[in-house]
Amino acid sequence: MSRIQANLILLLAAAIWGGGFVAQSSAMDMLGPNWFNGIRFGLAFLAVVPFAWREAKNAARPLAAGDIGAFVVIGAVLFGAQTLQQIGIKTTTVTNASFLTGLYVVLVPAIAVLILRRKPHWIIWPAAALTLVGILLLSGGSLSGLTDGDLLIMVCAVLFAVQITLTPIAVGRSGRPLALAALQFGVCALGGSLGGAILEPITVDAITGSLTEILYAGLLSSGLAFVLQIIGQRYTTAPQAAIFLSSEALFGALFGAILMGDSLPVIGYAGCAIMFAAMLMVELVPELTRRRVATA
Repeated sequence: MSRIQANLILLLAAAIWGGGFVAQSSAMDMLGPNWFNGIRFGLAFLAVVPFAWREAKNAARPLAAGDIGAFVVIGAVLFGAQTLQQIGIKTTTVTNASFLTGLYVVLVPAIAVLILRRKPHWIIWPAAALTLVGILLLSGGSLSGLTDGDLLIMVCAVLFAVQITLTPIAVGRSGRPLALAALQFGVCALGGSLGGAILEPITVDAITGSLTEILYAGLLSSGLAFVLQIIGQRYTTAPQAAIFLSSEALFGALFGAILMGDSLPVIGYAGCAIMFAAMLMVELVPELTRRRVATA
């Protein structure tokens, strides 16, 4: 797969996640955050397991204990991020949640530099800054007074940055992207179900009343989009992946306007243009630089 194809796959994942903000917000009318995550990730686990099993049968070697341990850690980080996001979205808007989640766009290259000692292409930094400006403009140029939910989602952005950084490392070592997807979904399903059983009531009516949101979040936002993320990140860098995945804020604002009546301010369209320009910069500048060096 080429880097362009990988980045387009990540863009598709971001679009699916953008719609997921609406599903997550609507589901909170019926279900608690832990039960919602437990059920959605359980559904995602069941959807991915057959493909992971087929992958295992064709694998050159079985998974090592270190691979499984890394998958569990990534699953635990994802569980923490999704739990904080789901709790936080109860007390903030879809637009604020999508903007604050998008903070990982600057955290991923920072982790690459400070912890992994990897220097990303210089274009990542201005592109990351432009992306944050674009996401901010999507919310009208300023955020409303920060709520407890906003603060939780800011912490969730840190965890998403860690998950995005660790994913290509684990997949590169194991060569088993679907095994990672299945195991991280299993960890999230188990954690959410245990948290729900301890902290939240649940009824059959609550499940049936939010079934559409569960199916979207389970099969698309979780099952499909996270698999697309894992596969796409095999063929691009984590900082570039963060730029493309952060466009979920753009899609979240658009779906919020269409499905929930959230209004997209005029300044928001400028944000869309800036984010698109940032994605083009990330895609085109490294390619043009390589061609210039090759022909020199």
